[in-house]
Amino acid sequence: MHFFKPGTGIIRAMDIKLLELLVCPVTKGPLDLQRELQELWSRSARLAYPIRNGIPILLENEARTLSNEELEGLKPRSPLV
Repeated sequence: MHFFKPGTGIIRAMDIKLLELLVCPVTKGPLDLQRELQELWSRSARLAYPIRNGIPILLENEARTLSNEELEGLKPRSPLV
C-alpha cells in the first residue's frame, strides 16, 4: 500500500492509521510526517527517512541526518486521542 497517491502527495485516511503504527527502526520512537519534503522524521534518532513513490524507506543507511535548525522548527508533538 502506498502512503501517498503517486503524483499527488495526498495521504488517504487509511494511510494515516498505518502511518501511526510506524516507528523509527533505530529508536522505536514515533515518526513525524513532513508532507512537503516527503519524509518521516525521527526526533530521537535525528534522522529523516525518505518516502519514495509513496513508500516509506525505513532504512538507516537511506536516511539523512536532521540539522539542529530542522529539529528546533518542529512543533511539539500532541498526544493521539
